[in-house]
Order: sequence, then C-alpha cells, then structure tokens
Amino acid sequence: MSDATTTHGAEAALDTGTAYGLKLGSPLNELALIGPGTPYGEVMRRYWHPISKSEKVTTTPRRVKVLGEELILFRTGRGRPGLLHPRCIHRGASLYYGGVEEDGIRCCYHGWVFDPAGHCLEQPCEPDLGQHRDKVRQPWYPVQERYGLVWAYMGPADKKPVLPRYDVFEDIPEGEHLIVNDAGVGGGGPEVLDFNWMQHWENVMDPFHVPILHARFSGEQFTPEMAVIPEVTFEYTPVGVRSTQIRKLDDGQALRRRTEVMFPNLRVVPSPRLTPGQTNLIGWVVPEDDTSFRIFTLAVHEDPDFLVKLRSTFGGRPWAELDEEEHRRMPGDYEAQKSQGPISLHSEDHLTTTDQGVAMLRRMMAKQVRAVAAGNDPVGVIRDPADEVVHITGGNFFLTPEEALAEGLVDA
Repeated sequence: MSDATTTHGAEAALDTGTAYGLKLGSPLNELALIGPGTPYGEVMRRYWHPISKSEKVTTTPRRVKVLGEELILFRTGRGRPGLLHPRCIHRGASLYYGGVEEDGIRCCYHGWVFDPAGHCLEQPCEPDLGQHRDKVRQPWYPVQERYGLVWAYMGPADKKPVLPRYDVFEDIPEGEHLIVNDAGVGGGGPEVLDFNWMQHWENVMDPFHVPILHARFSGEQFTPEMAVIPEVTFEYTPVGVRSTQIRKLDDGQALRRRTEVMFPNLRVVPSPRLTPGQTNLIGWVVPEDDTSFRIFTLAVHEDPDFLVKLRSTFGGRPWAELDEEEHRRMPGDYEAQKSQGPISLHSEDHLTTTDQGVAMLRRMMAKQVRAVAAGNDPVGVIRDPADEVVHITGGNFFLTPEEALAEGLVDA
C-alpha cells in the first residue's frame, strides 16, 4: 500500500460532521408566531400598529392582513376609518364586496349597514329597518390616524393603551416634510417581505453584518465609514435593546452610532448615509402573518424623496432590477434573511459574542410573553396621556479628534 493510499484512508476515517442523517431543529415558535392566541401574538395585541397609509384608506373597501387576521379597511363618506371582520354577522357574505356610505359599510347580500365600530345601523329587509339591530354588532377593531398612517389596536378592550407620539415627528422644522412609506424601506427587497418578521427585526441588533454583507459582499452600499468593523456595546433600555457602535475613522474622528429596537416591533436605525444627529426615521415591522410582513416607515427630511434614495443599491442598481444571478453575487438583507427559511430554525443557531444583541432581544421578548401571560402590561405600553411622547435615542454622532481622544476612543 502506498503512502498516498494510507494518508487518504486516515483522512477518510476522520470524516465526521457530514450532513448524513442531519436532523434539523425548530423555530422559537413562542416568539416567532403572531396569530391569535399565540404567546407573542398576545404581546403584539397589547400595542397599536400601523396598518396602512391614510391616503390609501378610501370609500373602496380593502382587504388587509394584520397579525394573521384577514380584515376589511375602509373610510366612510364622512371620513371616518373603520376596520371590520370580513364575514358579515348576518349570513356570512364578505364585506369586501360591500358598499361604503356616509356612516358605514353596507353588506352586498341583504344590505345590513355597519358603522366603523361595528354597530348595525340598518337592516333594510326587516320591519322598521331592524327593530333589534342594536342587539347585534359586527366584530371590529379600534383605529386612529396619526402621522399619515392608520393605526389599529387588536387586543383586549380593557387593555387598550394610549397611541404614542414620537419626539422626532413633533414640531417638524420649517422646510422639512413628514415622509410616510409602506414600500419596505430597510427590508432590502419587495414591498411585502415573504418570510418571518422576527428574522428582520432581530437583524437591527446585528451591526456586524453591515461591513460584511453591505460592503465586502455587495460592494459599498452606503458610505465608506459603514464598511469599518465597529466596536459595539449592547444594553437593555426600559423599552427594548440598544447597540452603541464606535467606528474609528482615518482622520482621527470617531463615529458613535446608536441603533435600537423598541417593543413590540419598532426598528430605530439611523440613516446609513450617516445623516448626523438624532435619527429622523423609524420603522414598524408589522407581520401580516407568520411568513410575511410589511415595514411602515416615517421620516422627517427636506427632500420628499429621501426614503427612496436611502434604499440599498447593488453596483448602483436597485434590488428590483437585478436578475437571479446578480442577486446571488450581490446578496443584501433580503437574500440573507429570506434564505434562513420561511421561519428560521432558531434552535440550530450557534450564537457567539457578536450575537449578543440578538440573544438579549430574544430574552426580552420571552420576558414580555411571561408578563402578558401573568396579566401584566409588556414594556412600552403607555397608560397616561401625559406620557404619550416617546424619546428616541438612536442617531449618528460624529466626534472630533479631540472629543474622540478625550473619551479614549482613539489612541493619542
């Protein structure tokens, strides 16, 4: 037997860890699933969620899917938005085919009319338009309008909180605009993202993917500074988890960048184009169901097209223009997160020190599940209108060489 044969045989004997017989694990369903009655679905139902741009809510009924529920969204002739269960309580015809009138929506089957709070206003085939119409009510959810969005509360009536305001969207400076986007800014892909929402949300607490995915793999998608591997600290806040990233720059300056997740599903990611100061944009990661979600984004900027220009580009081209081979060669957030599967098998993850923020977020999510199960409020729920304005701490903060040196962020 030759030495080569002997060596090959020895190597073959050590061939362990192959995929033969591989048994895959399972998702963290307690956190990932959001339908009615699921643990984190019940957490989600203790908060208000954006469900549509206000301008898209008209007298034409729309199907919307939120937290695993199919619903009908409309605006009465008097301008009041309504969100109702689609199945008419009379005989089950869908209100999607209904006609919207001054005060409500009329079912196409027998003409029952329901106002935005589900009250039955009229039963035209019954004596006196329904002598007992006040005894029935179409299932509904409360909605409010703010910042150019329609918001819904889908939880227990006795737990309904105050709809928050956010300091960055109050008192908008002259010459700047409130920009409302529902086209998936930050998702790096289509308008409706077709995988589990948690794969995207926890990515906000993963700053280390930025210099790899968005620079080394796909070219410099943002700025040269974002390609620098940062020094990162993570911390819990009263309403979520925050990362502080320090990037040492060539000119002796330093960039202190803060990102945060706020419960139940807010993403506070400062502009990757490095607009300085407190961030001017916030996104809400709103699940349609367990394997699809939307991102609603608000921003304040002098350029009305700011959010469109903020999108990642791949070799100078937008995501939607790439063919399959280009997506393979230049993956972005969508490819990295979608390829984890419809719902990632979290039990198979091998978390390391750079995944500390992800681990902290998962632990805090589990803590909110336990709080709600015990009958308590999860974090960030506001009861007192005096506390309705939420302060945002995320942003890009540039330090001069002197400031960076004084804080020990750069060497003398």
